[in-house]
Amino acid sequence: MTKTKIIGLAQVKGGAGRSTVATNLAGELARFHDVLLIDCDLPQGTSASWAELRREAGKAGRLRANTATDHRDLVAKVEYLRDTADYIILDGPPRLAEMSRAILAMADLCLVPVGASAAEVWATSDLLKLIEDAKKIRKVDARLIWTRFRAYTRIAQELAEEADKALQLPALKAILGYRVAYAEALGQGKTAAEMGDPEARNEVVGMVAEIRRIMR
Repeated sequence: MTKTKIIGLAQVKGGAGRSTVATNLAGELARFHDVLLIDCDLPQGTSASWAELRREAGKAGRLRANTATDHRDLVAKVEYLRDTADYIILDGPPRLAEMSRAILAMADLCLVPVGASAAEVWATSDLLKLIEDAKKIRKVDARLIWTRFRAYTRIAQELAEEADKALQLPALKAILGYRVAYAEALGQGKTAAEMGDPEARNEVVGMVAEIRRIMR
């Protein structure tokens, strides 16, 4: 049996795009694999609400969703359900907490979404200590993924350079741009690839393809 792959989303800054990345990743991967999406950000529950909308629309396919109330609940559910999925995606909370530590401890790949603002780069630096602590226990593959990114602007390019120096985390080549499709998809139980925006579709498909290559 193929080993279940666990992907964690960690970021201490609210609104950085954790649920956007998690839901698009889950929806696209579920076209080919059994996927379990666990929403760890309660009571907000954005990913869980998205998954319920998707289920009600008959689009869930091979995707299932669950929630975790705390880090103990998360660990127990991952252990109990891990053999039922090819991929488990953990959508973490926007704060430094035991849940974040648990996600780093279990994830084969930890994605750190960063929006194109200096505040999000600064906030991400607070996560580095957790990542370094986790690396003392096990190998942690943590990577940035840019969201709401306008690659053609000077400020975005400067932020990318600043993040590279300050955070020293490798970044995915794939980026998610500043597009209406992502917000609309989240509210409709869809992926941005299903919204009719060819640029958003290319970004989501590219992100998933890169992650699948990393995790082979």
